[in-house]
Amino acid sequence: MSNNFADPITSPHADRDALNILLGGMLGMVVAMGIGRFAFTPILPLMQRDLGMSNTIAGSLAGLNYLGYLIGAVACFLRPQLLRNRLATGSALLISIGSTLVMGLIIAPYGWGLLRFFGGIASAVLFIVISAEVSEALTRRGFGHWIGALYGGIGIGIALSGLTVPQLDRFGGWSGSWVGMGLLAALCAALGIGLGRRRHLVQDVHIDTSPKTGSLGRIWPLAIAYIFEGLGYIVTATFLVAIIAHTPGLESFAPYSWVAVGLAALPSTLFWPKLARRIGSKSALLCAFGLQGAGILVSINAVNVGAVLFAAITFGGTFLGIVAMTLAEGNRRAPHDGRRATAILTVCFSLGQMLGPVLAGVLADLRAGFTLPLLLATACIACGSLFIAFDRNFHAP
Repeated sequence: MSNNFADPITSPHADRDALNILLGGMLGMVVAMGIGRFAFTPILPLMQRDLGMSNTIAGSLAGLNYLGYLIGAVACFLRPQLLRNRLATGSALLISIGSTLVMGLIIAPYGWGLLRFFGGIASAVLFIVISAEVSEALTRRGFGHWIGALYGGIGIGIALSGLTVPQLDRFGGWSGSWVGMGLLAALCAALGIGLGRRRHLVQDVHIDTSPKTGSLGRIWPLAIAYIFEGLGYIVTATFLVAIIAHTPGLESFAPYSWVAVGLAALPSTLFWPKLARRIGSKSALLCAFGLQGAGILVSINAVNVGAVLFAAITFGGTFLGIVAMTLAEGNRRAPHDGRRATAILTVCFSLGQMLGPVLAGVLADLRAGFTLPLLLATACIACGSLFIAFDRNFHAP
């Protein structure tokens, strides 16, 4: 049976190489996800404040971003050779940065929609490429246990946007916030590319690209649970800051709730995989789903800082951990087709993400509040946990 990786590299510089690869990948996640995808959340209340944007339009913009993310994930699944095409991945990086920056230069919902759509495609391509390449490179060097830390880059990007957007708002309002986040993404991309080039991230990894069959069927119960997770978590991911910004007495705290999300997300990608190794992936995923659902329920009546912090920390402390554990479990179930497994799971996650904010935005405008959308989000998390509970493909710890 052929192996995906050559024997681990054991040179004296392997640990330094692995660290640079990891840091470069984390910076890539900052650009593609932490900023390119999630900067919308802290900037949204500024656009509502300055432009009178409705929740319906906000949800539609988020939905278009996740539609693009879905299309990008499907493209990677159907055309895996894209993941080896430097022109395609380089273009995705430029689109991710450019679509963020230009958001602040126009005032047109249709234009914003196109930018968020193409930005979503770029995010999916970059997420899958970075996940696969960094995982392969670290595993080859004998540092596969570091892989969970890669997704901490998303938490860093979220925290950076939560800290930076209020300062940018003082100088340029909603427009200056988008432009400033685009420039920050460009800086992070330059640093990440520098680290990757020095360490030859792609060239020194041998991948067995021959077609594999019979290993992906066990992924589908996990994938369905992941759809429900996408539906549930995305309501908070899109509207948390806007909800808090419209809560009397908590307006000034709203952007910093996003910082709390990012800071909680950063260690979660190490904590949850470690817990999964100790108690099993199924038990760890059920714990994460349960904690996330509890936080969403609390956010419905979060009228003080303590409740808001609980909602922010439980959300930030679980959603990336669920991503890391789910992708790791998918790769375990399809060890010879990891890229396709990652693409399948990303497609399923994207389906939920695409529908969630659109429905939530419409319902919030119809019902003059987010109580119903948040209740439905909690129900989706509960449904996802049921699929995890009845999935027999998990290994015992």
